[in-house]
Amino acid sequence: MDQALLRSYLATIYEFPGPHGAPLRASLDGEIVQDHSALPELLNRRFAVLTAYNPRSMLLPRKVNEQRHHVLRDLLILGCYRVEPCIGSESEPEGVWREPAWLVYGMERDEAIAFGRVFRQNTIVYAENGRPEIIVTDPTADDVGRTFHGNWRVRS
Repeated sequence: MDQALLRSYLATIYEFPGPHGAPLRASLDGEIVQDHSALPELLNRRFAVLTAYNPRSMLLPRKVNEQRHHVLRDLLILGCYRVEPCIGSESEPEGVWREPAWLVYGMERDEAIAFGRVFRQNTIVYAENGRPEIIVTDPTADDVGRTFHGNWRVRS
């Protein structure tokens, strides 16, 4: 994977549902954490972040992206997963990129990878026990299945 693209994936800021209605903002570019108990509860749970937007980085019309995103949500709900909306955005303050995603609680790693492949995503985010990772899911990539470990960084 291109190192600049990997850095941008690690620096993506995710806005997760937080306690008391305030969003929890976090990225995967933090320092190594030994004591995960200091992290917010959500970041210590098992979950996946999945999207159906812009497969293989091809910009699709808004309406097409929204339809794909709703199909993904419906399939996740039919699979008995609890899902909540979240958003990934650029870490740069002047950045304009924002992509809706689904926070999928309790999903197994292999199933999350399968959803990433089906919806032709370059990567997915998977987290368990306070350890997030970016997993390459694009079947045309040379490093499909490769995992890049990150560390949570809570953003204010």
